[in-house]
Amino acid sequence: MLQDKVIIVFGGCGLIGKEIVKDIQKKHGIAINVDINSEEYKLDITDNNAIKELFKTVYEKYGKIDGVVNCAYPRTKDWGNKLEDVPFESWQKNVDMQLNPVITITQEGLKYMKEGSSFVNFGSIYGVCGNDFTIYEGTGGTSPAAYPAIKGGIINFTRYLASYVGHKGIRANCVSPGGVFDNQNPIFVKNYSHRSPLKRLAKAEEMAPAVSFLLSDEASYITGHNLMVDGGWSAI
Repeated sequence: MLQDKVIIVFGGCGLIGKEIVKDIQKKHGIAINVDINSEEYKLDITDNNAIKELFKTVYEKYGKIDGVVNCAYPRTKDWGNKLEDVPFESWQKNVDMQLNPVITITQEGLKYMKEGSSFVNFGSIYGVCGNDFTIYEGTGGTSPAAYPAIKGGIINFTRYLASYVGHKGIRANCVSPGGVFDNQNPIFVKNYSHRSPLKRLAKAEEMAPAVSFLLSDEASYITGHNLMVDGGWSAI
């Protein structure tokens, strides 16, 4: 249960983010949906000043911040180009949009978060495992080169953060999804499902309970952990 916990969800309008918001609310928490498309808290994740103001606003309204979820996923229009075709400027911009806001969010969160609060960041199977490019055969697509670099960085930064703030009773964990169904190319869906031990992609709503668990007091002795919600992908 997340009874009355105030939890900021960055990327709360996204495929996974909206399910996280719903699950927090279902478990009686207060979900603050922060997203560039949010009607409640509209925010550009790359705007450091907006992030600072957001934390201040939430704290002034609720008097506490019990959790922060980082699942925003902004990216450039050429996201998914082959490695040879990725301009350096594009690589740099994606790192700046996806990885760098995590430090500002962390720094601002630590100004308000106290013992018993927690961070949940989003990694990926490709922040842990090498890419299996056979799942893209016949689709004309590929896995973005910056993606594993960004997700691997987030996962290890989360371990750093857990070590850094553990003495304050603040926890930091990661959730690393496998492939999530989002009306992808049917060939990709078939290829991915064949490779997966559970023979399918995940549903977006299957990610949310893992996040809620890590935010809850039931996970009070779990920190620095990367929870793989991947249907067994990383086990084989």
